[in-house]
Order: sequence, then structure tokens, then C-alpha cells
Amino acid sequence: QVQLVESGGGLVQAGGSLRLSCVASGRTFSSGAVGWFRQAPGKEREFVAAISWISSNTNYDDSVKGRFTISRDNAKLTVYLQMNSLKPEDTAVYYCAKRTDGSDWPSSRVYVYGDWGQGTQVTVSS
Repeated sequence: QVQLVESGGGLVQAGGSLRLSCVASGRTFSSGAVGWFRQAPGKEREFVAAISWISSNTNYDDSVKGRFTISRDNAKLTVYLQMNSLKPEDTAVYYCAKRTDGSDWPSSRVYVYGDWGQGTQVTVSS
């Protein structure tokens, strides 16, 4: 199992920026896409963005396209989510997750991700 630890969340005003980090440890992995998801109170967990670990493929939800950028540093086993032009509706707990089925495709499907972090809170005030 891979352990994932998110950091970088916090309180920011609308229009501001935050950068989330997801650091992996434990079993070394050479492939498997990593995704960011979020869950607001009373809502289901939803896809935000994902990135392939080997190829250059990325995938974004329409709600964050043009505002969020996902990137990775393979040497540091870290995936980042740069969030700009934040809106109050971006408020949620953000989770990173890794595919455990061997696929490197950056899917938006929650169920293909088997390893999850504990989450980091992002709060955007209006």
C-alpha cells in the first residue's frame, strides 16, 4: 500500500491561490495515475484533476479548467495542485488518490483509485 499525505490547504479569500501537495511513501510505484478529488459537506466526493505518472496526460473537471493546474515531481514522489482564482464553491476537503489497478490513465472515476490520503481542508471566503 502507498501512503499519501496532503498538505497546503487553508483559508483564502475569493480570487486567491493555494498550492496543494500530495507526497507518497511506502510501496514504491512506477506507474498509476494520481488524482485530486474534493468533498464538500453534505455532498459526494467529486473529481477535480488527475495526472498520469509516466506519460504527460492530464484530466480536469470542467469546473476547474483554466484555474487549476496539476503537476508532478517523480523524483520527489509528489503531485501538486495549483489552484488560482479560487471561488467559495471550491470550499471542500481535498484528497489525493492513486490508481491501484495498474492503469496510468488519469481517470475521473472515483472507484478506480484505491489508495487515498487523509485530506486537507480548503476554505474560500467571499
